[in-house]
Amino acid sequence: MKTISRPLLFAALMVALVLLSLASLSAGKVWVPWSAWLSSADDPRWAIVFELRLPRTILAIAVGTALGLSGAVLQGYTRNALADPGILGVSSMAAFGAVMTLYLGMSVSMPWILPVGAMIGAMIGIVVLLVLSSGSYSILTFLLAGMILNMVAGAGVSLALNLAPTPWAVSEIIDWLLGSLADRSIDDVRMAVPVIAVGCALLLTVGRALDALTLGDVGARSLGIRLERTRFVLALGVGLATGASVAVTGVIGFVGLVTPHVVRPLVGARPGALLLPSALAGAVIVLMADIAVRITPSVVELKLGVAMAALGGPFFLMLLIKLRQRAA
Repeated sequence: MKTISRPLLFAALMVALVLLSLASLSAGKVWVPWSAWLSSADDPRWAIVFELRLPRTILAIAVGTALGLSGAVLQGYTRNALADPGILGVSSMAAFGAVMTLYLGMSVSMPWILPVGAMIGAMIGIVVLLVLSSGSYSILTFLLAGMILNMVAGAGVSLALNLAPTPWAVSEIIDWLLGSLADRSIDDVRMAVPVIAVGCALLLTVGRALDALTLGDVGARSLGIRLERTRFVLALGVGLATGASVAVTGVIGFVGLVTPHVVRPLVGARPGALLLPSALAGAVIVLMADIAVRITPSVVELKLGVAMAALGGPFFLMLLIKLRQRAA
């Protein structure tokens, strides 16, 4: 596919983001027409838009941005097309950290402890992967590492479910595992968005280092890149962005995997040039998926994490087949 100019791509993504944001405020089981936006504040539909759908739309943009950017950074750093916070176990470790706060009941009296637990879990996961990246860049190594992290996090979550002291704790844990933006409030926005913004800001600073790493570690060092600092900034940024996202939405997989592959043919293979477009495209993808689950005719709303897994699973399979064909 032929690449297009960066300003044109940014403009197209921003237009799509604005249109989808407006659609997100209107779409749902109860559709809110444009005329209702101009009506009196006493109109009950105002509460639907500004108390329910506005926080949900903001979180969809923030979470999509965080996951899309994290996926692009991980793929650029590891030079691995399969790198993704979900596949490599980072999201699962973040969910495990959040689940432990729910299991122990700490999040009831201290709501701030849940995102802290999620971010600690995410950073533990990403540090393990970055340690492995210093010795090997093979696809098999990272798949195995991600599988191990997912198994460890899954075992911990299963144990928490089995030993959960109350049905409420079980219900909360299951909600985090499935991933959803439903019933989120402005308090969730205040809690997650600043942390996601800090994490994304850190990740956007590593573009030059990612470009240099295409020459290998030795080449990057010769260009003045401090790999230890890059590793630390990347771990902190992915941990903050992914951890805060999981803290408010649960596990939403495959966004970080799919988004860079969608954008890369449009901007070229340079990792640094991929970061900002992936962030915007991630927000667009999550918004589209969230609108789709809301308008799907069903008695119970489909969980966003389930919908993304249904879309991302076949994409992951096709990507594996393509990589195998190239290797052959």
